[in-house]
Amino acid sequence: MSAQPVASVAPGPAPASPAALHAVPGAARVVPAGHLYGRLLAGAARHAGVGGPAPRGRLRRADGRIEPLPLDRWLAPADAADTELLQRADGAVLDIGCGPGRHVAALEQAGRPGLGIDSSPVAVEITRGRGADAMLGSVFDHVPGAGSWGTALLLDGNIGIGGRAAALLRRAREILAPGGSVLAELDPPGAWTGVARVRLEAPGVVSEWFPWAYVGADRARDVAAQADLVHAWTLHAGGRWFAALRRP
Repeated sequence: MSAQPVASVAPGPAPASPAALHAVPGAARVVPAGHLYGRLLAGAARHAGVGGPAPRGRLRRADGRIEPLPLDRWLAPADAADTELLQRADGAVLDIGCGPGRHVAALEQAGRPGLGIDSSPVAVEITRGRGADAMLGSVFDHVPGAGSWGTALLLDGNIGIGGRAAALLRRAREILAPGGSVLAELDPPGAWTGVARVRLEAPGVVSEWFPWAYVGADRARDVAAQADLVHAWTLHAGGRWFAALRRP
């Protein structure tokens, strides 16, 4: 584990083959992304509680690339990398896109103030079931205590929300107190940085396409500057990459 500056040029994604692009579930029903996300979370939570077949969910980019959804990791307790990052959080912590709440649950167990916010009712219910505080809503709407939070979390790829990383970070800046920081999880150095169309997929059902942003760790300084934030440090822990982007 190490905290260090990084710098390189991120290449673009390789074009997908026509076969990869069109290899989608046949006769799949199309539902809103939030609905399918909640369905997958609920199924994974039931599996974790009583056993049985685990749900199969994945994220497909329009270029044909497929990424499995790590539902089990999201529902598990915070791991060593999560813990190391949370130890660097200052003041009250707002977890943007908290999902099933492992980060705010870890903060609650440590006796530290934290609040999760998520647009999925299932995610909020699971988070509260873990004994943590969470609210249903969008970070672009009303957020309690806006302008006073010490830390905002954008973990598990959540810097991609909405496909506009700079706009999301500018909103996070508004939520932070002066001197507060966004702790963001990024892709490895050298990874492609840009916006892709993506959708969620499960057996027999897919979501509509929606935009998602990807930011490599070596581009943290650039995206921070676009939001009037200052890149403070980069952390490599547990095979994952994080950056602190501070409000001056």
